[in-house]
Amino acid sequence: MSPKKFIFEVEKGKEGSDGRPSVGPVYRSIFAKDGFPEPIEGMDSCWDVFRMAVEKYPNNPMLGRREIVEGKPGKYVWQTYQQVYDIVIKLGNSLRSCGVKGEAKCGIYGANSPEWIISMEACNAHGLYCVPLYDTLGAGAVEFIICHSEVSIVFVEETKISELFKTCPKSTEYMKTVVSFGGVTLEQKDQAENFGLVIYAWDEFLKLGEGNQYDLPIKKKSDICTIMYTSGTTGDPKGVMISNESIVTLIAGVIRLLKSANEALSVKDVYLSYLPLAHIFDRVIEECFIQHGAAIGFWRGDVKLLLEDLGELKPTIFCAVPRVLDRVYSGLQKKLSDGGYLKKLLFDTAFSYKFGHMRKGQSHVEASPICDKIVFSKVKQALGGNVRIILSGAAPLPSHVESFLRVVACSHVLQGYGLTESCAGTFVSLPDELDMLGTVGPPVPNVDIRLESVPEMEYDALASTPRGEICIRGKTLFSGYYKREDLTKEVLIDGWLHTGDVGEWQPNGSMKIIDRKKNIFKLSQGEYVAVESLENIYGEVQAVDSVWVYGNSFESFLIAVANPNQHILERWAAENGVSGDYSALCQNAKAKEFILGELVKMAKEKKMKGFEIVKAVHLDPVAFDMERDLLTPTYKKKRPQLLKYYQNVIDEMYKTVNEKFASRQ
Repeated sequence: MSPKKFIFEVEKGKEGSDGRPSVGPVYRSIFAKDGFPEPIEGMDSCWDVFRMAVEKYPNNPMLGRREIVEGKPGKYVWQTYQQVYDIVIKLGNSLRSCGVKGEAKCGIYGANSPEWIISMEACNAHGLYCVPLYDTLGAGAVEFIICHSEVSIVFVEETKISELFKTCPKSTEYMKTVVSFGGVTLEQKDQAENFGLVIYAWDEFLKLGEGNQYDLPIKKKSDICTIMYTSGTTGDPKGVMISNESIVTLIAGVIRLLKSANEALSVKDVYLSYLPLAHIFDRVIEECFIQHGAAIGFWRGDVKLLLEDLGELKPTIFCAVPRVLDRVYSGLQKKLSDGGYLKKLLFDTAFSYKFGHMRKGQSHVEASPICDKIVFSKVKQALGGNVRIILSGAAPLPSHVESFLRVVACSHVLQGYGLTESCAGTFVSLPDELDMLGTVGPPVPNVDIRLESVPEMEYDALASTPRGEICIRGKTLFSGYYKREDLTKEVLIDGWLHTGDVGEWQPNGSMKIIDRKKNIFKLSQGEYVAVESLENIYGEVQAVDSVWVYGNSFESFLIAVANPNQHILERWAAENGVSGDYSALCQNAKAKEFILGELVKMAKEKKMKGFEIVKAVHLDPVAFDMERDLLTPTYKKKRPQLLKYYQNVIDEMYKTVNEKFASRQ
């Protein structure tokens, strides 16, 4: 039986010429064999997505939030599609009454909420550019975005008003009006007045347009609907311009993909909105739900209460970033080891049995219904009991977490890949295809993909195992960086978006992300190191949650800073008679030896070259985070900032190892 293949070739590869690298063949999803899916007739803009859903499903629940009764969270209370539409029309009339119209930039600043979506839809209705503002981009980012994109009005969560005022007076060159999602205090009114701003409470602003009815402008596919600022690991945030066409094309691709995989969305689907709407991943998922007349319930904004919100809402689709799924995995592992020998034995036996059957090609539903009922149903219940798809995006999901969840969550666990510049979804793994473990799956059925060779890193797109920079072509691509044509030309060449990520085609047509093009440096002996590739390998060590590998051209070896897995480190300490709490263990020399040993073991197992094996490790009990500016909002490492933060630790590690080398001479 020939192996399954989920892509087909549409253009041949080409050898390099005139200093340009060679490119591999162009491939397309097998689900686009008869051409790319066309957007639904009449759906030319994001406004049409919502408008058509209201016409078709006026009484369906659309947006829900938990009612707080006597200080305690109660059930979800819903607004229907028609009710939301009526508020959106009112809000649009108020915007126009303030003189906000045609391509004006409208900022939205706050955690996901019904008001966030309502403000966004009002922008869509009147052809305004929706500009999400978010402070995780680092200090000064909100001010930068307001000034760079010339935002004239900002909708803001009540608790963020004081943060917004910190951008004044500089931002007030452009920002003239502020609308709170809730109330406004007298003090805030005074502050706003001092800055020359007008500030409104939500209900007050909705009344502003009463008696006025404005015609909605005609929206074209090519119109920009949102400017999303992405972090980038260096330099100022970049404003990614996304057109209506990008989003409606992506929705058509998602519909085709899910239907082809027998997992079509329907009006019965329920989604928990907690990943930031300021990012493209969550934005396009919610657009897909709106298109199907499905329900979106909002979390309470606290990650510690996320499981409780899941239990109350009972979503059918759960989107997550690896950080969240890692937390679920670690929590389950801890419960298992605390539950005693017999419980663990039962779990391990059930796991091996079900995983074995899945490896033989059975779906997760068929593999072992009895194990699901007796052992794994508790995990499904923890996610609310109705989840049928868990989708991970924004960063790589470690293989051990993915395989574990595929067995125990009693749902499909899919991993996706995309950029803001490609309107999120570009690759996604498919249900019940265990061969896709550790990959991001095949392309979605509305893009062309090819690899471009990276000679300086020895990646060859025409080799028998093709490797190279992932390039994307299609209507989902962005329209350019706002006011930065220079940067647009660097990544958008002849219609191909150059992602900077290095991928490897798998025999079944899946893509495996193996490296990052720019993260390459030279050691003092002249050896090149592709650091991201090494971190992906070291990241497979179960004893570490995250690892940053560092080297420079003045030293001949690599060192690392790692966040150890607390549960595994504490278990090792108990078994080896090492005392102290988690923070103390991270300082312990024996603990460092243990973690270094685990990293070296993995390096040797993966046949790394000698110079790629780290020679020392520092353990930080506090995970790399955005608060210390060590990660971007999509959890990519900010290498210059990591170096600055850990400079003293690095100097000390190099000094110690070099002294050891010298004493052996």
